[in-house]
Amino acid sequence: MASEMAEAIRQLIVEKGISEDLIVKTVEDALLAAYKKKYGTNENAVVRFRDNYEGVDVYAKKTIVEEVDDPVLEISLEEATAYSDEAEVGDILELPVDPHEFDLQSVMLAKQTTRQSLREISRDTQYAEYKSKVGEIIIGYYQREKNGNIFVDLGKIEGIFPKKYQSPRETYHPNDRIKAMIVEVEKGRMGPMIVLSRTHAEFVRKILELEVPEIYDKTVDVFKIVREPGYRTKIAVYSKRDDIDPVGACVGLKGIRIQAIIRELEGEKVDILKYEVDPKRFIRNALSPAEVLDVYILDEAKHLALAVVSESQLSVAIGKQGLNVRLANRLCDWNIDVKTQEQFLSMDRSTDLKRAVNELFGENYEEESVRIADLPGIEAAWAQALAEEGIELIEDFISLSPERLASLKGITSEEAGRIQSIIEENVEVVEDEGETSAESPQEGEEVYECPDCRAPVNPGMTHCPSCGVELSFEYEDDQEA
Repeated sequence: MASEMAEAIRQLIVEKGISEDLIVKTVEDALLAAYKKKYGTNENAVVRFRDNYEGVDVYAKKTIVEEVDDPVLEISLEEATAYSDEAEVGDILELPVDPHEFDLQSVMLAKQTTRQSLREISRDTQYAEYKSKVGEIIIGYYQREKNGNIFVDLGKIEGIFPKKYQSPRETYHPNDRIKAMIVEVEKGRMGPMIVLSRTHAEFVRKILELEVPEIYDKTVDVFKIVREPGYRTKIAVYSKRDDIDPVGACVGLKGIRIQAIIRELEGEKVDILKYEVDPKRFIRNALSPAEVLDVYILDEAKHLALAVVSESQLSVAIGKQGLNVRLANRLCDWNIDVKTQEQFLSMDRSTDLKRAVNELFGENYEEESVRIADLPGIEAAWAQALAEEGIELIEDFISLSPERLASLKGITSEEAGRIQSIIEENVEVVEDEGETSAESPQEGEEVYECPDCRAPVNPGMTHCPSCGVELSFEYEDDQEA
């Protein structure tokens, strides 16, 4: 029957994952420490384990001498002959030492040393094991929750699933099975901390490798994955083999593979599209599921492009709150402007004029047009609301009449005033001489000032064109002469 020591060693190997050699070395160091505590040195101590770890023995090496000066290291010839009849002066004897002879303090030191060493070895072993698994998928079970962070039972160790790495589409309950990716492993005071995520784009790549054999064996390669966790993911794929359809391989027969991926992401929309070297074709693919009529490269150096869609496809191409076009921008690394056919035709004359000026003055001449979205302080929601109204450039905004400003969808009067103020702070607007603004008072017309910003206004205005405040004009009856 195996001894308690042998059982304890086997248990440490199985449960803690500690190697046999490290355990043996730890026990040996503890016994040597106890020996040194009692005798002042352990230079002559020897620790030997019995077969199958049925026990452990401690021996003291002593030199046979005529007269003993140091009883710890030496033994007299007379005493030595009691152990061996063939003992001679100068020989070295290994004498057994009973560990029970160690005092209580030595025993406690040995126990403390062993426990501490095994604890540190266990932590280092676990850290090394999980550090090598960063980027891999792991399965655990919901254990407890604190401040939105979920602690996951991974078997030998506990992982943490931070709230910021949880998809807003997903909810979890105790004992739920959680499949996540290891994104980080840190050393902690109580052991390694395993950080899990389901929101990283790399998590989707790993799910793809599990569901699509062609990606796992590199027949189909993933060019790039961009993601808005819980809402939409776009994946660009390609294959170096002409006989392989990369999109079809990922979608699978009757969509079985893509459906498995969508189920794993709890219903998140997933667009699989083909990567193209030609930026026009790639941009067209990236804006799926919208049907793009044409793509124009406005500035190749600055990666500016224009996509033209039909009126019915505009909302699809832009997406809810601009999500679809924003993901397409990130996927292609291009700044994509989406216009309808009507909007494109209306800007066609100004585009031709700019091209003519470039030809006249040289290619280095460039009319300066600044997008409202690029100004500091402009909120994304404002820029998106204006874009949906076909207003993206500063000159488009400042040319609006007060009535048009007031009718903008998604922009309040206060927000319009704030946008106007940001434009005035960052851009110098120069009007052509002789050009009369629609808001400028005509000759003979009485001039008024805005009560808030003192900008000139006239009775035909309902809102101040500068600050956006609502205006009201009261007229006094003409007094009799």
